[in-house]
Amino acid sequence: MKYPKIREIVEAVKAVVKGPYTSKFPAEPHIAHPNFRGQPVFDQDKCLGCLACEECCPSEAITHEDILEGPGAPKRVMIHHTDDCIYCGVCVDACIRETGDTGIVQTNDWNLAYFDRSKAFETIEKDLQLCEVCGVIIGTKDHLVWIAEKLGELSFSNPTLYLSRLRKLGLADDNIQAVLEDNGRSDRVKILCAECRRKTTLYE
Repeated sequence: MKYPKIREIVEAVKAVVKGPYTSKFPAEPHIAHPNFRGQPVFDQDKCLGCLACEECCPSEAITHEDILEGPGAPKRVMIHHTDDCIYCGVCVDACIRETGDTGIVQTNDWNLAYFDRSKAFETIEKDLQLCEVCGVIIGTKDHLVWIAEKLGELSFSNPTLYLSRLRKLGLADDNIQAVLEDNGRSDRVKILCAECRRKTTLYE
């Protein structure tokens, strides 16, 4: 007969005194360990809509849709398909914002079963900035403002960036910019894509 080791006896006594190691789920909600890597979720206020998370997602669980027509301003809808997500945390690491202040956050949510798979997603919306001459998508407004803030005074070398920042602060007069439509030098005081910016530089 093989007798139990002292360590096993100690663990058995602990289990009798303190209760079992396992949780009482589903009778009681299970509380995951603080370091548990659960579902990532978007932060509406901090996400920039830059698509860095979409580019790096190994399971292609993050997508986006740019809505240019319809009521309201152009929007970028960020979509997180939670049923495809493997909770690896790569999207959190790839976020261009500082660690601890990211636009997508890893939670310790784990009980994520769905009876209807069509509901297994989350979305947020970000305002798009279009080129004021050709209408092509430049990026989200929050992303442009973030870049301008990161560059500081260096952003004044790029009218698109400093105008985005001034509009965020309510200091840019859209009415003055709207009357300048000669597709030339005056367009340099508009928010432009790289191609239109080049054309205004070469304008004679």
